[in-house]
Amino acid sequence: MPLPLNENREERPMLRVRVLQFFFIAIFAVYALRLFSMQILSGELYRSRAERIARRTTVIPAQRGEVYDRNYNTPMVLNIDSFAVTVVPAEIPKGQVSAVFARLSDLLGIPKSQFDKRVPPEYYHLYQTIELVSNVSIETISMIAERSDELPGISWQSKPIRSYVETGSLAHIIGYVGDITREELKVLYNKGYELGAIIGKAGIEKQYDEILRGKPGEEVRVVDVRGRKIEEDLGNYGIAPEMGKNIVLSIDRSIQTLAEKALGERMGAVVVLRPTTGEVLAMVSYPWYDPNIFNRSGSGNAYQALIDDPKKPLLNRAIQSSYPPASTFKIVMSTGILEEKAFNPDKTIDCDGEISYGDRIFRCWIRKPGHGPLDLRGALAQSCDVYFWVVSRDSLGIERIVSYAKDFGFGSAAEIDLPGEISGFVPTPQWKERRFHEKWLGGDTMNMSIGQGYTLVTPMQMADMVAMVLNDGVVYRPTILKEVRDPVSGDVIRSVKPTVLRKSSTSPETFATVRRNMRAVVTEGTARFPLNIKSVEIAGKTGTAEVGIADHWHSWLATYGPYETDNPDERIAVAVIVEASNPWEWWAPYATAIIYQGVFAGQNYEEAVRALGLQYLSPHRERRE
Repeated sequence: MPLPLNENREERPMLRVRVLQFFFIAIFAVYALRLFSMQILSGELYRSRAERIARRTTVIPAQRGEVYDRNYNTPMVLNIDSFAVTVVPAEIPKGQVSAVFARLSDLLGIPKSQFDKRVPPEYYHLYQTIELVSNVSIETISMIAERSDELPGISWQSKPIRSYVETGSLAHIIGYVGDITREELKVLYNKGYELGAIIGKAGIEKQYDEILRGKPGEEVRVVDVRGRKIEEDLGNYGIAPEMGKNIVLSIDRSIQTLAEKALGERMGAVVVLRPTTGEVLAMVSYPWYDPNIFNRSGSGNAYQALIDDPKKPLLNRAIQSSYPPASTFKIVMSTGILEEKAFNPDKTIDCDGEISYGDRIFRCWIRKPGHGPLDLRGALAQSCDVYFWVVSRDSLGIERIVSYAKDFGFGSAAEIDLPGEISGFVPTPQWKERRFHEKWLGGDTMNMSIGQGYTLVTPMQMADMVAMVLNDGVVYRPTILKEVRDPVSGDVIRSVKPTVLRKSSTSPETFATVRRNMRAVVTEGTARFPLNIKSVEIAGKTGTAEVGIADHWHSWLATYGPYETDNPDERIAVAVIVEASNPWEWWAPYATAIIYQGVFAGQNYEEAVRALGLQYLSPHRERRE
């Protein structure tokens, strides 16, 4: 007799449940048997194998991008193959660390104390890879590999090092790299940096580190207890490193070399700027250093030697040192006098060589007997102190002087794309009262009017001052970076566009008059002999800053050229400072002449010197403007 319909419906779910139960029991039984086989029957085999092999993950450093000058032909900075020796402390048998380090010390020729410092006893339990030494040759690595049985825990990896093909004055622009410190890692950890990473420490290497550094890769290797790779395929995985981007600088290598040689071995700085874009074509600071020393063993000692050097070779004097502007400040003064109509520019002031104010006699340094009657044009051309003393004290006033100094960018960073720039300083009556608890006096105003006293500017700011006059009040942010390029295809990924840094409300007519007066400095004034060259017409202003040491002065020259042109983009602004620490020879004007001659006549340094007849020049010992 057939079952009722509802009973059939109840029977089917129960059957399905029993089938599922049987299925799960079967799976569990298979897994249980497999685990029993692996852990009990074959346990010794797997334990032995686990002791003999290990999976090791190694970071593959990425090659940093290369650095080129604006012509993008031959790299100024590239990478060369090298190796780093590493250790995994926990893989060294207990009690043998000292003996292993001693054997490694003999092979590398490096004191064992260096390894002990890198791997103190509290690190002995770590399975983390620690770098012991970098910049190791393939020959040395071969010797280590031959003795791998004696060096448990010791390994090596490829680690390209930076090769600075162009050294000299480019060191301050390009900078150098080094191992990331724990302090830096705390700041940069969230940006993907890890312990052992190579990071830019100065210059472009630091400023654009994230562009240059690339992305490290990974290699996963199966090795035996002695660190030897297991040949059998146990699953090797890895991530290829990605090379950093190449960067192209605004620097012109030929102009850089020309400026470097023109300054010579004189402590000071040179800035060559393209005013219409803000591109820095050359930046020289002497003394310089060789960044390749940081690739060598014992580079810490070399770095300390540079720090202790009284000449401060690590200092980029173009942006990290400030000086009294001396008579170059009279460009600021001339702009203020004209724009404010503070004093009729055609009216003369009689200079008899000195002026009395309070209980002090102020003497005109340029011409002690006096210049006679001078208008504004003549006063700037002849750099007459008396003229500017009288006008500043009786007509322009300290508030307006300070206002125009700041309008030109003095006291503010030029915001160049290099680390460590300083802002210089513009004093005010309020500052003096807070700092010295003294009132600002008329004598302070007179000192400031000729660029002495408390005012301090950098050579970069001096070049920007000239750019403002030339561009009718517009200053573009100075830049070192020109382009970022793909390292494989060479395609331009990013181009730097001119950016306005500041814009003055001073009228174009005022700047046009200042330019004419700056030209008079060269045609009939203090710079008429060194800058009277045939290849290009130049306009500018000389300056000699007192430093309180007999027969020692800073030698300044701020210029631009060509004076007149149908193509504003061909103009350059050049600022040169030769420090008072050098024997006095009034060299800034002659260095400037060499640079202009080389640039506009298409000559190298030696050719420019011969063309100007400067190979026969004897040092000028008299104080000149």
